Amino acid sequence: MNAVLALENGIWYRGTAVGSTGLARGEVVFNTSMTGYQEVLTDPSYAGQIVTMTCPQIGNYGVVAEDVESGRPQVAGFVVREASSVASNWRSEGTLPDYLADNGVVAITGIDTRALTRVLRTVGVMRGVIGTGKVDPDELVAEASRVTPMEGLDLVKNVSCTEPYDWPSDDLEPVGFRLVPGNRSGRPLRIAAYDFGLKRNILRRLSAHGCEVRVFPASAPASDLLGIKPDGVFLSNGPGDPAPLRYAVANARAVIDADVPVFGICLGHQVLALAMGGSTYKLKFGHRGGNHPVKQVSTGQVEITSQNHGFAVEPASLPEDVEVTHLNLYDGTVEGLRHTQRPVFCVQYHPEASPGPHDADYLFSCFLEDMERRSC
Repeated sequence: MNAVLALENGIWYRGTAVGSTGLARGEVVFNTSMTGYQEVLTDPSYAGQIVTMTCPQIGNYGVVAEDVESGRPQVAGFVVREASSVASNWRSEGTLPDYLADNGVVAITGIDTRALTRVLRTVGVMRGVIGTGKVDPDELVAEASRVTPMEGLDLVKNVSCTEPYDWPSDDLEPVGFRLVPGNRSGRPLRIAAYDFGLKRNILRRLSAHGCEVRVFPASAPASDLLGIKPDGVFLSNGPGDPAPLRYAVANARAVIDADVPVFGICLGHQVLALAMGGSTYKLKFGHRGGNHPVKQVSTGQVEITSQNHGFAVEPASLPEDVEVTHLNLYDGTVEGLRHTQRPVFCVQYHPEASPGPHDADYLFSCFLEDMERRSC
């Protein structure tokens, strides 16, 4: 079936529909990961976005229920050069085209994703529409210009849980990546986690490090989390612009004032930056992929990281008691912060990987150490 991807600036690409039919609207972005497409599809941080994979062939190892990062695909649409109809993997439970169709994901294949990526890098991410069947490209361009911009949108409310829940202790990741450290406190450490679009592998990593996690909705008051007397509070990843999340910033500020150890990832990092007095801004085309080099400011050590964000913290806005701990080596943007007077730290990237490298898994141990110092 015919399909067209149209951008708000008038550029459009004709290809073939794969997956579901209809219209998909969202912000068109690109991800440079060579693997991990299923994790990308199900990452709540991609809500509201049409994701382009720069790797030319996607789907060759099929799909596996164990690899999802949430209960369903979260992307608004999907763009690939070639979607493999063959799944060559002993773990595979189906093909990518069938998975997309079964889960209602509108996708397009057969277009020049290199050309599209060059446009997005040059012009910046844009609003776009994928249409399948007999569609008029000019009408889709007009439709793309009517898509609500990402700035100012609260997308978290669409992906957060609605009730608190405990992460199941028996739902751990494979033994090969457990890396369980010693625990000086002599008991499981309890974490209260804000769900802004929480990836399951974050929960797996915290659980593998010997923690018990209770997950709370993004709008839950800080008093609910502090009421379980946690050893630490975690602020998760999530989609979109942190600026409109005033309720989350207020709750983060209350958690910081409680002087409990706090760790934030991705959107959680941005929310903490706002709560500590900083500001954020939108990046031209964002950071999305599993190959981004990040430098620790204190040691000069470089780690290769998994990233997925379109906004960043403005370093000049940070108060004197907040220090930058990590920098992106591609563009110098802020990748990590630490409060100098409180047990609070956060990173822009994804130490839980899934997909991506495991260089930054040590950050979970850092969080554990902060909690142990307070509980011993």
